[in-house]
Amino acid sequence: MEAIDAGPVNTADLGTGPSLLEWIDQRHGVSHTSQLRVAGYTAREIADGVARGDLHRVRRSWLVRPDADERRVKAASVGGRATCLSGAEMLGLWVPDHPEVHVAVQATASRNATEGVRLHWASAPAPVSRTMTEEPVVNILFHVARCVEPRDALAVWESAIRAKKAMAATLKRVAWRSSAASEFARLASELSDSGLETRFVHGMKQVGVPVQQQVTIDGHRIDGRVGDSLLVQLDGFEFHSSAQDRRRDLEADARLVLRGYVVLRFDYFQVFFRWEYVVETILMAIAQRLHRREIR
Repeated sequence: MEAIDAGPVNTADLGTGPSLLEWIDQRHGVSHTSQLRVAGYTAREIADGVARGDLHRVRRSWLVRPDADERRVKAASVGGRATCLSGAEMLGLWVPDHPEVHVAVQATASRNATEGVRLHWASAPAPVSRTMTEEPVVNILFHVARCVEPRDALAVWESAIRAKKAMAATLKRVAWRSSAASEFARLASELSDSGLETRFVHGMKQVGVPVQQQVTIDGHRIDGRVGDSLLVQLDGFEFHSSAQDRRRDLEADARLVLRGYVVLRFDYFQVFFRWEYVVETILMAIAQRLHRREIR
């Protein structure tokens, strides 16, 4: 007896799968209609969801839940996927402040400007289809490397490594199609434990000052050491929020000074917004030979 093709089977009707809304919620509230049809949901179910207000149409073929992340909605509005800083942010990575939503689109997509959206047309290493709603982390890092100021871009890459979203050894093997991304793959390491530290170390390298990271002295981790005895500690606001934390840091600094070290402490604001002051201070300390322990 010849089999009859009845088309896609809606597993929700059989009691074996999620409802249409549950299915979309599992995908962060955004879906291309073709993906819904492949999953077995009918045009009538989709239309009913729109009529009830459970779904909103974006463009002709994208559906979003009313409470979907605005970055995902804006990406769907131009037929793309959140990427670069926006994609990294949604992964929970460290990112600098950015006013726009970064969206990866097909190379053939419109070049028309969209308010509040920065479009990325470059072909990233991992292939994606026009109906995908998520960017692979390798593509996110690719766009970060091409789009973001180098110190911040490196911080995002290292954040991905620290968060176990990517492995440094694996990133080095990617065919990046971008000299900037290839360079970040070479530089990225697991040494820095914050975007703040990454920015400091990279910035020092730009002015010819090598920094040894993650040194342990007196039982405490030191963010950076210049020469023999110039120690640098970096205070990120997320890590030092109490008086107890501050007292602990001051006591540790005092012990290091008594052991013959010079300790310079900079905070998040200084490193990111008063960088010239940080550079001037470090260079003046070196000019005074404070990085050489043997002369004091």
